[in-house]
Amino acid sequence: PRAVFMGDSITDNWAKKSPDFFYSNNFVGRGISGQTTTQMLVRFRRDVLDLSPKYVVILAGTNDIALNNGYIALEDVLGNIVSMCEIAKANKIKPVICSVLPCKHYGWRPEVKKPGEEIVKLNAMLQDYAKKNKITYVDYHSAMKDNENGLPKSLAHDGCHPTIEGYKIMEEIVLKALK
Repeated sequence: PRAVFMGDSITDNWAKKSPDFFYSNNFVGRGISGQTTTQMLVRFRRDVLDLSPKYVVILAGTNDIALNNGYIALEDVLGNIVSMCEIAKANKIKPVICSVLPCKHYGWRPEVKKPGEEIVKLNAMLQDYAKKNKITYVDYHSAMKDNENGLPKSLAHDGCHPTIEGYKIMEEIVLKALK
């Protein structure tokens, strides 16, 4: 494939809701619902390296902020993504880091308060790392957020997982970044 899209349910749903986008661009979706960056790092060899793509598009971190596997510091989330990038580069695969999508509440984790603020912090860390290391950074967050750092209903019925309209915005943004 030209690119492997590595992620969680957002990536998994994307490949299912917009299969023509993946097929027509020679992309492969490797999203697993609920996964954190730690879990993605464990499967990186099989799901990315074994496919030998030109690019790996990493969209990860929201489930870490949602505490799906318990508390993890943002620095450690960044560290997991940095490790994926370093492994990719060592194997002649160009990493592409994506911003975490806006989300102001997790329906499956109502006890997590104000995730939008943590997402903004993580995105700043990701963007800074990408800039310092000459890695392409794809900013979905700025293009999709509402005035509360969430996803509007038109782009995500549950406030977290994009509708097909949300994915169309993401497709346009990532295609520009990969050219």
